[in-house]
This record gives sequence, structure tokens and C-alpha cells, in this order.
Amino acid sequence: MKRCHWCTSDPIYMAYHDTEWGVPSYDSRHLLEKLVLEGFQAGLSWITVLKKRPRFREVLFNFDARALSEMSDEHIETLMQDTGIIRNRLKLHAARENARLWLLQDDPVALIWSFVGGSPIINSYAQHADIPTITPVAQEMSRTLKKAGFKFVGPTICQAYLQGIGAFMDHTTDCFRHQELAKPARV
Repeated sequence: MKRCHWCTSDPIYMAYHDTEWGVPSYDSRHLLEKLVLEGFQAGLSWITVLKKRPRFREVLFNFDARALSEMSDEHIETLMQDTGIIRNRLKLHAARENARLWLLQDDPVALIWSFVGGSPIINSYAQHADIPTITPVAQEMSRTLKKAGFKFVGPTICQAYLQGIGAFMDHTTDCFRHQELAKPARV
């Protein structure tokens, strides 16, 4: 079975590629989780985040926006000792602040999807090297989120986020998921 070039033989990575990456998500909790985790990924590999995701879900209240936004400084200090997560004080504070800002949006799901007009952009890249690491859409999203106060939302992070949540379907044309996800959604 042919997968995208970036997908290694790690079972966690393969499962993520095969079932989640590039699949449109309109679930508020999931979208916040992905935004927070993309921030934790900054400077690291995504597989590192995926391997730690179960523990992140445990200690960050399963990415419930309200609970995460109310996370205490004491809890953050406790998390700084937890080897099951990425221990970065700035990123932990950003997770709390981003959850707080998420709750301030009239409709955070609509905000995220507004950058692509509400439905996925289906791309047809032949090879991984053709896929841009930053697009004008990601740059606009980054500017908008930064203006609202969100942290760890640079254009590269926004690009990866939009790919991960399926706003950009960037599986390469030789990947088995491309054909499946390029089909129009059934109403």
C-alpha cells in the first residue's frame, strides 16, 4: 500500500496517516487539540507529538477548552516534571491561553474553516516536494490568530494544522488516501 513520502513505518505514524491526516474535522475539541499539539510540535518532529498525545490528552483535560483554559499555574508546574509530555513552560502557558481565546470566538470551528471557504481544498500534488510548506491561506490564518492573541501559530504551523485537519487535502496522488479523500462529500 503506497503512502505519502513522509509517513514512516512506525505503526503510530501509519495509523495517523491512514485515518486522521487530511480527513476533514469540524469537531471543536479535536480542532483545539490539533492546534495545541501543533504548537507543541514547533521545533520537534510530529511523530514525537503523536507518541506523547495519549499522555497530553490525560493531563490537558482531553483538550476540553473550558478545563484547559482554567488550568492553574500549579498544574503547569507539575506538568513540567512529567516526562510523558513535551515539557516546555511557554508552550504549556500557550495551550492555556489558546484555549481561553478559543472560547472567546463566536464559533471557533467556523473561524478555522473560514480560511478555506468552509470546505476542504483538494490538492493533487504528484510528489512530496511539490507540497508548499507555507501558503497564502496559512499566512492569513496566522495573521488572524496572532491578532486575536493566539500563540505558536506561525504560518508553517498553520499550514501543517490545515493539512492535519483536512482543510487542505495534501495526500500525494500516488498515496492510497488521495483517491479516497478527493471524492466529493456525500450530502
